[in-house]
Amino acid sequence: MAKYLAQIIILGSQAIGRAFAKALKQEIAASQEAARRSGGGRNGEKRAEVNARTGMTLEEAKQILNLSDLDNIEQIHKNYEHLLAVNEKAKGGSFYLQSKVFRAKERIDQELQYVLKDKPSESEEKTSRQQ
Repeated sequence: MAKYLAQIIILGSQAIGRAFAKALKQEIAASQEAARRSGGGRNGEKRAEVNARTGMTLEEAKQILNLSDLDNIEQIHKNYEHLLAVNEKAKGGSFYLQSKVFRAKERIDQELQYVLKDKPSESEEKTSRQQ
């Protein structure tokens, strides 16, 4: 009887050990992926600051507004208006979902401002090429 109990304990601890090792590997991979996405350095600091201020990552905002990229501003606005109208409280929609849509648009707008601020304008590029 003691022999079987010892075997059960050993097998159980092995299974728990394997599960722990697998969870640890997944956590490390997720952490590395998050660091890669944020861009690291100064870029990563700014993104982390905006994420903390809005409470939403850029990826989450893109998922909420059903966007694959931020190139088409017209599509962003169209999706935003549609989702806001569909979730209108008067039409039986959800204020919570409306708030999420609004915050997603706000986060994307901040990202677009950040990208446009860092990108030199065409006139600045021409001036720097002429010099």
